[in-house]
Amino acid sequence: MPLKNSLLLLLTATIWGVAFVAQSVGMDYVGGFTFNMARSLIGSAVLLPVIWFMGRNSSKKAEEAQGSSSRKDLLWGGLACGILMCLASNFQQFGIKYTTVGKAGFITACYIVLVPILGLFLKKKCSPFIWLAVAMSVAGLYLLCITDGFSIGKGDILVLICAVLFSFHILVIDYYSPKVDGVKLSCIQFLVCGILSGIPALIFEKPEMSAVLTAWQPILYAGVMSCGVAYTLQIIGQKNMNPTVASLILSLESCISVLAGWVILGQQLSAREIAGCVIMFAAIILAQLPQKEKA
Repeated sequence: MPLKNSLLLLLTATIWGVAFVAQSVGMDYVGGFTFNMARSLIGSAVLLPVIWFMGRNSSKKAEEAQGSSSRKDLLWGGLACGILMCLASNFQQFGIKYTTVGKAGFITACYIVLVPILGLFLKKKCSPFIWLAVAMSVAGLYLLCITDGFSIGKGDILVLICAVLFSFHILVIDYYSPKVDGVKLSCIQFLVCGILSGIPALIFEKPEMSAVLTAWQPILYAGVMSCGVAYTLQIIGQKNMNPTVASLILSLESCISVLAGWVILGQQLSAREIAGCVIMFAAIILAQLPQKEKA
């Protein structure tokens, strides 16, 4: 396993983990829809030079191999991924407003456990290890989110809905990614997400350019680093690498979000919440362990 690839994926996870802080800080200046509109459109714009550079270096035969069916898959895939990303990112954005960065990072990471469950509806079987990981994840969520009064915070619920939506997003990407160019698919989904987020932003939040410029730092980080740079690094890092190992490294974003919330924002977790985080991360690792296939 190339060390360079592992470091690139670790850098990707770090960028995504710190992005939770940027999202939290951004809400102090602009509304959630406005933030996601700006970051998504920036992310789409950042990927345009990457697409141009890749197209410049690609052979004519590769371009001719992509027919109308591939372009159709690219458009439909980008539209489907963009809609799901818009829903998931906005639920996450508003959830972060009512919970801590660390909680949001760990609850979002539940998609790694939820994906195989949703895969059952696509006739994909789960091993006993997956079901154990699900049980551990539920226990971790209880310790992390449920208070002494047996209540769950509004922010926790919103981020949990986000995790479910991201699970569908991952399954859609899993379906379309072998058929189309990954960077182009990402560029289209960011564009769709930005346009769809812009509609409620203009209706309900009526964003002002002065407010957007005030929040330029978190918006620029989320747009350029989280959307554009991190996604490109993920594509490069996963090349010729075991996907199980790659996803395990990327799941470290949940731990990094906790550390970032502690270092940058000074957010603290109780012993009970830390225990929940540990159990959930153990569930994430268990869910990613390779299993022997039955003959």
